[in-house]
Order: sequence, then C-alpha cells, then structure tokens
Amino acid sequence: MAKKAKARVILVKLLSTAGTGYNYIKARPRANPKLSMMKYDPMVKQHVLFNETKMKK
Repeated sequence: MAKKAKARVILVKLLSTAGTGYNYIKARPRANPKLSMMKYDPMVKQHVLFNETKMKK
C-alpha cells in the first residue's frame, strides 16, 4: 500500500491571550512557522493577540 500524502494546508486554532477562551479557526500552509495575529475578541470588546494552538482530532 502507498503512503498517504500530507496535506499542504492545515487547520489551526487561534486562541485569545486575553484568557476568555474565544478562538478562531484558520488555515495555514504546513511549511510556515506558528501563526499569531491581532484579531477582535468580542468578550473583552477589543483587539488582542491570538496565538496558534493544536486542534483536537
């Protein structure tokens, strides 16, 4: 049997650093380093840093 090829794009969860538990799901290329970006957190009503965390399968 042939091996299954790895996907070029993976889904990652971006978790708020404000500690609210709010998250976004985003796709990123597998070759890129970990993702972090400023996005809006409606729980605290302001833009905060979101860091990449692993998604549960």
